[in-house]
Amino acid sequence: MKVLLTGVAGFIGFHVATALLNRGDEVIGIDNLSDYYDISLKEARLAELQKHANAAKFTFLKEDISDQKAMSKVFDKHAPDKVCHLAAQAGVRYSLENPFAYEETNNKGTLVLLEQCRHKGVKHFVFASSSSVYGGNEKQPFSEEDRVDTPISVYAATKKYNEVLAHAYSKLYGIQCTGLRFFTVYGPWGRPDMALFLFTKNILAGKPIKVFNYGKHKRDFTYITDTVAGVIAALDNPFEYEIFNLARGEGVELMDYIKAVENELEKEAEKEMLPLQKGDVPETTADILKAEKLLNYKPKVNVQDGVKEFIVWYKEFYKV
Repeated sequence: MKVLLTGVAGFIGFHVATALLNRGDEVIGIDNLSDYYDISLKEARLAELQKHANAAKFTFLKEDISDQKAMSKVFDKHAPDKVCHLAAQAGVRYSLENPFAYEETNNKGTLVLLEQCRHKGVKHFVFASSSSVYGGNEKQPFSEEDRVDTPISVYAATKKYNEVLAHAYSKLYGIQCTGLRFFTVYGPWGRPDMALFLFTKNILAGKPIKVFNYGKHKRDFTYITDTVAGVIAALDNPFEYEIFNLARGEGVELMDYIKAVENELEKEAEKEMLPLQKGDVPETTADILKAEKLLNYKPKVNVQDGVKEFIVWYKEFYKV
């Protein structure tokens, strides 16, 4: 199939593109290469895709998904079978400082893509949501049946909007829409603003790591290959409209996660214990029964193995 993949130079987008190319699908990759974090890492991901064995089936377009005219031309020229929409302005904390970046990319960008699907006859739209939509919910684990009316960050609010908008387009225009709520995805080629990247970088450099909520966080850390398997399953199995949690399905204490990093690096971290940040939640654990049943989703990688794979990549990539 021919997949229009947004956010292709991003962490998850890169891995999804690789998986699609591995099985012979055609990928039209879009990314605006924003400078939210180191562009050279995004360029390195693209270089990997461009030397893939099936690179002839990969096309990269540097475009902004919120640009209606540009997206119209892309859809006209490439006529994708499906859209896998992973582009977004990421980061809960950054959304407190730059809310308009989230409105432009996450909200307008998603609307532009859905409008293109509507007018160009693309009937299958898979998109990234986030565990952050659960916001102030206190019941654990989080289930897709839970109400998500209490977002506590601008980022979370935009992801909730994406879900609601996709539902409207599904009902109005018959576009099959699947939203995927990602839970703390980590692994090789990960984002430099994420905890594992920051922990590894600072511990190796002998610098203190910031431990928020005094280490009392719990997260459903999800290894990248498990997340990608869920995305591919969603692309292969259209639904009228569904939302799925994609996670490992178990909460891990932040201090245990840090311990796994320390063990792999054979070095203890100097820890700067800090309070809970605005927009952050103390715990995210997912109920993944729905994804297991409807997508045959089966996460395989535990935290110890996942952290090890990341650190192997990090040391090789940064020549540490």
